[in-house]
Amino acid sequence: MATNGQKLASANEAQSGAREQLLEAASQIMREGDTIDLSLSELSLRAGLNSALVKYYFGNKNGLMLALLDRDMGKIVVELNALVAKDMPPEEKLRRHISGVIDTYYTFPYLNRLMMRMVRDAAPIEAARIAERYLKPLSDAYEVLIEEGVKAGKFRPVDPQLFYFSVTGAADRFFSARLVLRHCYDQHDISPEMRDAYREHTIELIMRGLLAD
Repeated sequence: MATNGQKLASANEAQSGAREQLLEAASQIMREGDTIDLSLSELSLRAGLNSALVKYYFGNKNGLMLALLDRDMGKIVVELNALVAKDMPPEEKLRRHISGVIDTYYTFPYLNRLMMRMVRDAAPIEAARIAERYLKPLSDAYEVLIEEGVKAGKFRPVDPQLFYFSVTGAADRFFSARLVLRHCYDQHDISPEMRDAYREHTIELIMRGLLAD
């Protein structure tokens, strides 16, 4: 017979599972539709859960979107901070980081559009939290890595802020351009092989512009 503690643990696990189901369903809808808009009825159907659970777990649809941003964007920041702390050449750090950004945007092509929507539409205090948690750490890490490379004689002294826009723009523009691929190149999706080719192309393009002569 289950104890009260076991029952509580089981209930908490079920709640966590339902919450993750809703987040993953929202992510799937946005990936497949190449959009950051979704309806609660569509979300409920995809997740197989009552749409009232969105209010229970997240407060409202905007809360769901913020939780999805926390889930998906957090990985980039955590991995970049760990990379900055590693003992390896700065150029290798940036190559690995750009590779990780490309892979993340391939998995979550809506990511930058979602973040910009949240910053634009959220209350000022929430917009400031998003910037402090995700945008500023990236900019700060780029500043550290570029400074390391300049001191080592490996990098040109480029503006870290502009470098941030270059990396983010290169990842976001490609993986949010399915309509361009469809109508200009008769391709309906981005294959893993195309992702790999774009990853190498982007790394070389950015790094060659950064490396000192």
